Amino acid sequence: MFTWREVTPAPGEPVAPDERLPWGKTVGLGAQHVVAMFGATFVFPLVMGLDPNLAILFSGICTILFLLVTSNRVPSYLGTSASFVASVAAIRLHSDGDSAHVTGAILVAGLVLGAVGVLVHYAGSGIIHKVLPPAVTGAVVMLIGFNLAPVVAGIYWPQDQWVALATATFMVCAAVLMPGFWSRIAVFLALIFGYVVSWLADVMFGSIHSITGSSNGQEIDHHRVVWAGVKAADWIGLPHGKLGDGVSVVHGPKFSLTFILLVLPGVIALIAENTGHVKAVAEMTKTDLDPYMGRAIAADGFATALSSAFGGSPTTTYAENIGVMGATKVYSTAAYYVAAIVAILLGLCPKFGALVSATPGGVLGGITVILYGMIGLVGAKIWVENGVDFGNPVNMVGLAAGLIAGIGGVSLTFGKNFELSGIALGTILVILYFHLVNGRGSSTSGLTTRALSHPDDDGPGPAGSHRSEPDQE
Repeated sequence: MFTWREVTPAPGEPVAPDERLPWGKTVGLGAQHVVAMFGATFVFPLVMGLDPNLAILFSGICTILFLLVTSNRVPSYLGTSASFVASVAAIRLHSDGDSAHVTGAILVAGLVLGAVGVLVHYAGSGIIHKVLPPAVTGAVVMLIGFNLAPVVAGIYWPQDQWVALATATFMVCAAVLMPGFWSRIAVFLALIFGYVVSWLADVMFGSIHSITGSSNGQEIDHHRVVWAGVKAADWIGLPHGKLGDGVSVVHGPKFSLTFILLVLPGVIALIAENTGHVKAVAEMTKTDLDPYMGRAIAADGFATALSSAFGGSPTTTYAENIGVMGATKVYSTAAYYVAAIVAILLGLCPKFGALVSATPGGVLGGITVILYGMIGLVGAKIWVENGVDFGNPVNMVGLAAGLIAGIGGVSLTFGKNFELSGIALGTILVILYFHLVNGRGSSTSGLTTRALSHPDDDGPGPAGSHRSEPDQE
């Protein structure tokens, strides 16, 4: 498994997962993978209130675990997942929720994802599509992303609205207008840009009067960039210190059923992500990776559980690194081992972690206003790519209630101590209502919905709908 055949390919010729370039070039490619995953991997821990240094460290450890479980057949990097950001925000809004409850809930979600992977490995990937068809998966991903809108509006953006706007504008232009690899690291470039703009604003205009991440919603005078913690941090050492809520950076998990139910919908998003990424890698490498689908999902789940057990962030396979493979046509898993080792070394530099943690709130506001919207739009992308027909009432009506409940924060109370709300309730309603009506209507069902969506169709039956088999949606 650890023997790669050295090759010197002609320009444009691919390098297979079991091959490698000379070690010098492989190290360079590994460093490029670190840059590609870098921005999102430490931005998401910041917005979840977890330690970015620990997240970088465990991204390297978990990537190695993933490669081992998949027998070096699926080249992928495990960075920080965004699927739990909205659930974490809901936990922190709760009076009893702290970082230990966050990582405890995510740990359980990781174990559930691992169990799903084991099931898929033995039962086949078809079971995923039966329980979580694209219509359902897209709806859950969408409500997860759009549920985050109040977090941007209420926490990050108000800290420095003009820096946030400038950072968001730069990130949009960088992601769309910059060539090749540079567009793939737009998050990282936007963070550097926002940092510089914030520092210049401090020099030119002095302190700002606004809320901060630790001012409990009260406006105070403060500088945008504060590097006291960076100066005091060591160059080499294990991640340590306290998080914003007073919990130690490295900590054990706490478990609450309420918080676990808030986080579990993120498992659906991770199943969709992993499935899509494995299929993308299979297409790029021209190999059949279906036998490794279950392994990949299980590896991500158990990696998330391992990271969370020590206070780290959840993980997922990264599209950014898949993009790098698409641009370079180098699919060697040796490069991912190099990237993992580099990430582990960065995680052992507390000064680096302090620098990341000092990111101004306005910069995070500009970045997250785009990232959160993109998470939501990934749900729409799933619908479009799979031809989900909203002229079919199973899709239009079956998903509607769950979307509004999840995005709007609708709650359902059981007794005095248990409540389902937001993402958890929305996900349950999406799955329940969809399967409640899927495949049970007649050819004359849902006439109003069909007529509104396809007014030019001749009839309500199979000829009058773009796709006549609801269970394919």
